[in-house]
Amino acid sequence: MKDILAHANRQVLAQVASSHVLLAFDYDGTLAPIVSDPDQAHMRERTRELLERVANAYPCIVISGRSQEDVQRRVSEAGVFEVIGNHGLEPRCPRDTDAAQVRAWIPSLGRRLSRVPGVVIEDKVFSVAVHYRRSRARGNARSAILRAASVLDGVRVIGGKSVINLVPREGPHKGTALETAREKLGCDVALYVGDDETDEDVFALDDPARLLTVRVRPKRTSRAAFYVQNQKSVDVLLATLLQLREEHWRNH
Repeated sequence: MKDILAHANRQVLAQVASSHVLLAFDYDGTLAPIVSDPDQAHMRERTRELLERVANAYPCIVISGRSQEDVQRRVSEAGVFEVIGNHGLEPRCPRDTDAAQVRAWIPSLGRRLSRVPGVVIEDKVFSVAVHYRRSRARGNARSAILRAASVLDGVRVIGGKSVINLVPREGPHKGTALETAREKLGCDVALYVGDDETDEDVFALDDPARLLTVRVRPKRTSRAAFYVQNQKSVDVLLATLLQLREEHWRNH
């Protein structure tokens, strides 16, 4: 992985800025800092201002594990073109069968996890997030969640920061959602920024001619090609993309 903000890679971003590119961002840990209470995950004012300006300069979308309605509310003022929720399942892809399948998981999870302290089951209709950030024994809580998930039919398990995400195994994911959005908007390439295991569905697409992938914080096992040092560095990336786009406009 290479630091996308390093001087040696500025030309990479300049090429992106001069192309018909789709910019796509995860929300938690990318546009907004990770916090102990997910309800309090808000963008900093500086990030919000930059995102609004970037969304005026580029086609821009947000792809989040949150429900579409939830993340839409959090980024509505920024004016992004589209918000995709539930790890890529909303809005175009949800099927009644997916929702019914998730409905069947909820009672089983409730029974098996009711006595595990600090575990919270979040029903997002088309997926489930089982949080254990509040647990005093996170390792034990995580193991209990994985055991409970192992008996569910048709489930795909995606880890996260103190959360286990449960999605329909055959459903679309962030990678397919990004490709669909890129094609819909007629963009030649896409730049995607994410920070978590669920974002590896995008990073693993491995299409360097049409996709530039950036992970928040370097990780040896990640499939992302580039990284930024931390979540605050996303502001620097946004500002750089904006500056390079404006330079391109002035020169052409």
